[in-house]
Parts: sequence; structure tokens; C-alpha cells
Amino acid sequence: MQVQDRLFIGGGWVAPAGANTIEVVSPHTEEVVGRVPEGTVADLDAAVAAAREAFDKGPWPRLSPAARADAIGRLTAVLNRRAEEAARVISTEMGSPVSWALFGQVYSATFALDYFAGLARTFSFTEVRAGMLGPALVRRLPVGVVGAIVPWNVPLYVTALKLGPALASGSTIVIKPAPETPLSAILLAEAVEEAGLPPGVVNIVPAHREVAEHLVRHPGVDKISFTGSTAAGRRIAAICGERLARCTLELGGKSAALLLPDVDIEAALPALLPAALMNNGQACVAQTRLLAPRERYDEIVEAVVAKVAAMKVGDPLDAATEIGPLVAARQRERVEGYIAAGRDAGAKVALGGGRPAELDRGFYVEPTVFSEVDNGMKIAQEEIFGPVLAVIPYSGVDEAVSIANDSRYGLSGSVWTADTDRGLEVSARIRTGTFNVNTFMLENAAPFGGFKESGVGRELGPEGLSAYLEYQSVNLPAGWTPAEPPAPRDGTDAAGARV
Repeated sequence: MQVQDRLFIGGGWVAPAGANTIEVVSPHTEEVVGRVPEGTVADLDAAVAAAREAFDKGPWPRLSPAARADAIGRLTAVLNRRAEEAARVISTEMGSPVSWALFGQVYSATFALDYFAGLARTFSFTEVRAGMLGPALVRRLPVGVVGAIVPWNVPLYVTALKLGPALASGSTIVIKPAPETPLSAILLAEAVEEAGLPPGVVNIVPAHREVAEHLVRHPGVDKISFTGSTAAGRRIAAICGERLARCTLELGGKSAALLLPDVDIEAALPALLPAALMNNGQACVAQTRLLAPRERYDEIVEAVVAKVAAMKVGDPLDAATEIGPLVAARQRERVEGYIAAGRDAGAKVALGGGRPAELDRGFYVEPTVFSEVDNGMKIAQEEIFGPVLAVIPYSGVDEAVSIANDSRYGLSGSVWTADTDRGLEVSARIRTGTFNVNTFMLENAAPFGGFKESGVGRELGPEGLSAYLEYQSVNLPAGWTPAEPPAPRDGTDAAGARV
């Protein structure tokens, strides 16, 4: 069992203000596998104070972008060296199949960090523009102290989407990981320490959701970056609105995969099903609504059922496992409630619908496929966050587009067709922030975020870095040409020590 009795604040491991702890329960064995301090309001105050000191007086914001990129590179090197360990930790604490966790949870995080390190080296943080009367110097300055509130489903990757641009911008950060997944956050803190980032630049305080609101309200925090439920996002947006604090909100999804009439279903499913059921269905971008043409509906349902039925369910630490347990008993109850709602609404359970008979412990739900689903049903409109797919019939591409857009969410989506050009045409008609044609991925170089209730703002790409920058315009006298901006600090402090 992994036990940590300290919090990572101000560049070191400090005793918590309170005596309570967070116990980590394995979703596979239902046994306690770890224990960490439960962060309090006082701990968050200390973390914000450390981040504020590091931003206002420390070297980090005044380093050159290249020096910050070097530091991010050192961090990714540590995480890559510990990648298999990190994947096992995440699988143990939240149930992600370890074979998927290595790439979907860990390497995806280091790829994102490496992207922002590379972007920092080329991004135009300062430019001179021709003005009406004289030149204008436009600076892009770090936003300040960032509060990052991270969910349990892909903890290290989502943290990287916030940590990467914050570090690249010159900001400092307080990370509040979910209480279900603090062990991977402890591993990240160890990596930050080993990478030698300056004290206070990164602070990590596991805490329950009630304490997170204190971080959102904290006057020392300049920006909140949140990934989680739409309900929590509304609350955070309201508080940030009161404070006029900056915020980025990546929220829920109910994404549709459009199977066009010409689709080669056997060729599409090996890529589509991982996109639909990744991480045991616990992914905001999961393609959980499968839209099938009526003329091929029975054939497609049969093919989906056959492929899903062949997926291995079981111990997430078994490399052969494709579907592991849900994160907690409450999540299993939630998913089972949706399955019951689907039955009650008249949808047909074509596969699954219960608990695996061969597994007598763990928070497991059988991979479930519903057919005869109407898009107005609860199982087609609400985010289930479990291994549950709804196959919805349509007549004609116009109706498919209408069904895909008939959702309060707009985070992701995909189209599967023999004609890529036609798929690209369809993509322009879907009101969603990220879309895929005959594939599925999140591209680090492109913005990620949602329309409608799927969020506000974007992560990844240059747009993701811009979300952590403030613009400053300096108007200069006519006829005066500014010299090159003063060179930022390199990667050493006054005593020559690496920072």
C-alpha cells in the first residue's frame, strides 16, 4: 500500500494542516491501496501563497521561454522514465486498463507537455505592430497564479493540459487532484521535485470537492482551469464571474459517431470501439451515440455486439484487459441507473446490461449495447460515463446531422465513411469542438474544447497557451523604433544555480 503523509507545497514536502486522510480504494479489489493527507483550506492557502511568491518574486516568470521549455523537458524525461509505474498507479487507483493507461494516461500527458515545451520556443510572446501614430509593442504576459481542478478519469493527462501551458507561459500553479486519484498526483509531485523546478512553481494539494471551491474563490488565484461535470462548471463559472477571474472549463460530452451508408463497418469498428469505450467508457470525448443508417441498422448492431462481446473484461492490471471496473461503487450505481432507464424507455439491451457473473468483487458493469434507441431517451441525451453504447437509427444524412446536433453538449464527434471528402463535408455541419473523420484522436497542435454546455475556452494548440496569457499594449512615439526587447533571464539564478 502506498502511503504519503506530506503535501507538496513551495517546492518541498510539508506537513498538512489537518489530521484527516484520503483513503484510495481499488475499484478491482475494493480494498484500500493508498493513503494521503486530506488537504484543507489552510493547506490551499499555503499553496496559493507559495505560488504567489514564486510568481511575484521568483525567477520563473522572468526566465526566457527556452529556459522554461528546458525545465518542462526535464519533467517529461522523469515521467517517461517512470511511465510504466505511473500507468500501474493510475490503473490501481481508478481502474483504467493498464495497456490503455500507458498511452492514454501517461504518454499522452508527456506528449502534451513536450508540445508546449516546443511551442514555448517558437511562440511570439512580443511583437511590434504599426499603429496610427507610432509603433505599438504588444506583449503576451503570464496570467499569474493558476488553480487547476482535475478529475479522476484521466488524471495525469488532464493535469498536463493545464500544467503545460501554465509553465510555458511563465505562470505558477496550484493543482487540486480528485480524491479518487491522489496517488498519481503524488508521483507527479515527485517528478516535479526531481526535475528541479523552482520552489512554488508547482504545488499539489489533494482535497475533497468542498475545499476546491475555496481555491476558486481565492483572491490570490488569477485563473481557474477546470475539467469535470457541467453542473460543477456552472458553479465555477458563476464564482469566476463574480471575481472577474479568468477561467477555462472543459465539461461534459455526449458525442455522436455518424456511420454513413457506405461505411465498411468491419474496417471501422477496430478504431471506433476504442473511441467509444476507452477508459471503461469514462471519457468525456467517448463516442457513445452510434448513428446507423436504417437500411443497414440490423447489420451494424450485429457487428457492434459481436465486437463488444469479444472484449476482455477484468483486472485492469492484466495487459489483456480491455474493459476494467468503474472508479467507485457510486459510479457503478449511476451507470446501472441509466441502464434501467434505457430499459424503461423501451430501448432493447442487445448486449450486457448487468454485472459480470465471473467477477464477484470490483465495481464492474458489463459492456452494454442498446439498440432501438430514440435520441430523445435519457440514455441518448445524458452523459453516462460507463461502458454503455446507444445505437440510433437514421434515414438520410440530413437526419443524421440533426440527431448528432440534438444534444446540449458539443465536445467531440466522428464520421465513418468510404469517402473521406464527404466525411469532411459532414464535419462542417456538426456543432462540436473536436471532430474526426475515419479516425479518433486529440491533436496536441489543435485546440480542444466544446460548444454549448461542453465548456468555455480551449486547451491544446497555440490557443491553449494563449488562454494562460494576458495582453499588454505599449503605444510608442511616432518615429521611434523600439530596440529588441530586453533578453529574458536564462536558465540560471544569480548564484549560477539551475532553475
